[in-house]
Amino acid sequence: MARIARYVLYMLPGFGAGALAYLLALRPRRRRLAAGGLASGPAREGAVLLFWAYCGGMAALTLVPQPGYVSAALMGYTAPYFDWSGLSRRASLIPFSQPDSLFNILGNIVMFLPFGLFAALLWRGFCWRRAAALSFGITAFIECWQLFVGRYFDVDDIIFNALGVFGGWLLGRAVKELFPLACSRFLPSSHQEV
Repeated sequence: MARIARYVLYMLPGFGAGALAYLLALRPRRRRLAAGGLASGPAREGAVLLFWAYCGGMAALTLVPQPGYVSAALMGYTAPYFDWSGLSRRASLIPFSQPDSLFNILGNIVMFLPFGLFAALLWRGFCWRRAAALSFGITAFIECWQLFVGRYFDVDDIIFNALGVFGGWLLGRAVKELFPLACSRFLPSSHQEV
């Protein structure tokens, strides 16, 4: 439990940055929706805010030289961002060739569930093909990026993270099937419905 709490603390600066990005994009998003005759209600806006904050938190956790780097940098610690030394030794390209703990496997799946879940709940027409493309795109980008910041590339992470995104999409679809009326509040509505 302490390890999970530590990761959440590492994500806090990113949560704030994601919330700020949401606020900066709010007015242009509302104008774009209004131009299409749509509006976004409070439930949808709350979910979009959570999604932006989560994306910021995940960026703070995965796209920097080490977990906790953003928090350390805010306190004055500096380190080289791009590290090219030993690049060839920091990659595992053969699936399931490295031993992994159950915590790491489940963590890699669970921490990516929200990407698929939010996508399924917030956007109409988000089909399995888009979920598969999103799951592979997000996770492959993160793993490739980590090579350039001195972290380890592991094809297993791509597989488990993609399973998490796709699993989140499946969960979102199931929730939409079970609670269609409640989930409709997370989609943009026409001005007549608001």
